[in-house]
Amino acid sequence: MNPRLRHWREAASVLLAAGARGQRAPCPLGPCDYELLLLQRSSRSSFMPSAHVFPGGLVEAADFSAEWLRLLPATPRCGLGAVRPPPPGSSRAPLFSTDRQQLGSPLPGEVAFRICAIRETFEEAGILLLAPGDRPRDGSGPVRSLPAEQLLSAAELGEWRRRVQEDPACFLQLCRHLGCVPDIWALHEWSNWLTPVGRAGRGGRRYDTAFYLCCLESRPPHTVQDDQEIAAFMWSSPLEAIERFKSQEIWLAPPQFYEVCRLCNFSSLDALHKFSSDRALEGCERWLPVMLTAADGFIQLLPGDELYPEDPDYTGEKKPTMSTDKTVEDLMKEGSILHRIVIKNTNSVAVYVNIQAKYKHVNPLMINTDSSNYNSRL
Repeated sequence: MNPRLRHWREAASVLLAAGARGQRAPCPLGPCDYELLLLQRSSRSSFMPSAHVFPGGLVEAADFSAEWLRLLPATPRCGLGAVRPPPPGSSRAPLFSTDRQQLGSPLPGEVAFRICAIRETFEEAGILLLAPGDRPRDGSGPVRSLPAEQLLSAAELGEWRRRVQEDPACFLQLCRHLGCVPDIWALHEWSNWLTPVGRAGRGGRRYDTAFYLCCLESRPPHTVQDDQEIAAFMWSSPLEAIERFKSQEIWLAPPQFYEVCRLCNFSSLDALHKFSSDRALEGCERWLPVMLTAADGFIQLLPGDELYPEDPDYTGEKKPTMSTDKTVEDLMKEGSILHRIVIKNTNSVAVYVNIQAKYKHVNPLMINTDSSNYNSRL
């Protein structure tokens, strides 16, 4: 945790992909052999009510506890590889580059944020992403999740889940009880999103969120919503999720929409796992979407777009909201260097990008959810 932060809180989330059962779902690049877990937030939630999101939540002090060092490997970064220096002109996301020892924690941020994402996945979906003992996995393929129902009865698992929800420190106790550790090596660094100024939840809540990607051999059999923060869950291919968003069956916030479109590049779980593991040590930069209000919609500008400000207002204290009398179509016709999310209305969203992705990442597939087509300029 970083007690010095005043304008947002730190969080962690995981894009959880699992091998699909039975018939393969459609995908732009062919039949898709995996599914993505999406959780529907409660309608009573103070932040993005009823939205479909990836498992995750706020970082707690327990995630940075020194007690984890007694369970995890006594090696640098607990066996996680060292992220390479960022390319010239770029910088590592502050979420990851902050020296946590100066904040009083001996546990590296790369470890603690993974523990947070794994703990929250258990709290929200009942899924335990654990590894036996204290040795790092070799990471050669998608993870075969531990069969938690063979380690604990359903009643015991439910009781532990309740305890962890009430006190995050109980997650470490659960790991000790099972003789397991959080499988931090299965989570690959993927992206980092900061809630835009003006898009905070009730009470001005904003989050600096680490996104990880984890590939499982098959769907965990014990996925159960918590009926508190999470009202329901669904497993679907990335393209199916986009189609459900388009038909207004579900709602995805812009970061989730962007990341699901990015996953549409991959029809194979093995290919997705290889890509995420190969590029994980490249790191990522923090993205703060900057909102541009047009005459008939909104555009979220992302780093690299020609309209993205040189000195973005991270706190909302310096600059007024960007706005124009031009239409979205006019702005798109005038643009030549694009990295933006166009929002006509709640379920009419599209990503446009024609710049090279940094950190050896991949750009999202440009999938429109309305009839507009600006791709001729890309």
